[in-house]
Amino acid sequence: MSLDRVRLARAYLSRVAEPPAPALAAFVAEEGPVRAAELVKAGKVPSSVEGQTSARRAEDRAADDLRRVAEVGGRLVVPEDDEWPEWPFNALVLAAAQGLRCGLAPLALWVRGKANVAELAERAVAVVGSRAASGYGQHVAAEFGHGLAEAGIVVVSGAAYGIDGCAHRGALSAGGVTIAVLACGVDVAYPAGHAGLIARIPERGLVVSEYPPTHTPARHRFLTRNRLIAALGDGTVVVEAGRRSGAKNTAASTSALGRVLMAVPGPVTSVSSTGCHDLLRSGEAIAVSTVAEVIESTGRLGVDLVESTRRSETTVGPPQGDAVRVHEALGLVGGNSADVIAVESGVALSTVRALLPALEMAGLAERVDSGWKRSHAQDRCGDA
Repeated sequence: MSLDRVRLARAYLSRVAEPPAPALAAFVAEEGPVRAAELVKAGKVPSSVEGQTSARRAEDRAADDLRRVAEVGGRLVVPEDDEWPEWPFNALVLAAAQGLRCGLAPLALWVRGKANVAELAERAVAVVGSRAASGYGQHVAAEFGHGLAEAGIVVVSGAAYGIDGCAHRGALSAGGVTIAVLACGVDVAYPAGHAGLIARIPERGLVVSEYPPTHTPARHRFLTRNRLIAALGDGTVVVEAGRRSGAKNTAASTSALGRVLMAVPGPVTSVSSTGCHDLLRSGEAIAVSTVAEVIESTGRLGVDLVESTRRSETTVGPPQGDAVRVHEALGLVGGNSADVIAVESGVALSTVRALLPALEMAGLAERVDSGWKRSHAQDRCGDA
């Protein structure tokens, strides 16, 4: 099957239903994107899919959408591409299988910028918060964005006023990389006051959306896109948030996806920090006040974590929690599959699959013909 045909089909499907469209997603997984697109156009689909696609199935603008996104320096990235962020989105797939509302990976991603999506998502942290941010919150968000970028970590946020914009600008001011996840088409500058910022981001990072070109923002689309912000980061930092806010929605998605959730404490008199304090009081989030604490909380094992925290006095110890159990379950001589390692360690298979590449990058594990084994070259775990 030609990848061009697949891309054209997914471009059509991304417009024909309002994301996340679970019935359509299941139909595409069963039939394949090209066949699914043909059946949707013909109206020969199950009633559940009909309900999600009937209003727009005659709107086949796929070729025009692909042309329009190319004109703004963009492209459509599909699951069949090598740069599809499979591991980050695997958490969404698992969440959907468990019936969680934040679940379901996008059918495709509309992207502006030349960077590789999967590569940027390998080491990323989301920074989110209130649009009506205080001076304190704006300062913290900018400092976190700058510090994370200096440490080589990609900053993910939503390009909104307030905390989001400060985090993006902080990353760019450090000469770093940032990803803006929009609730509209990547050719739409929203909010208008951030048109310049949104234009700058693709020069070093990416602007992404599951909504096709020309789509305008709507309240429900912000809530839908928040799951992508949560999925693309190793963890999420909530800098400021009211009790009812989009940032808390992203926080809920972060927890549901098994990512690390962090919150910045604020003045007890600040309404802007009540949402953060609620997250801390309930135990849903851990408190962070420095970039080093964020990196320590989300850091992958080994050299990259040491390098990222070198400017601080934070001591990076051996791998913790699930990572220790997975490492100790690795064979010393022969390799084992992820399934066997999951049984041996008692760690969920999805977590094992996510941790094994991180252990490999840190020099703690290696892939062999029979599966995964412990690396003897740089065994940092020892008996400590």
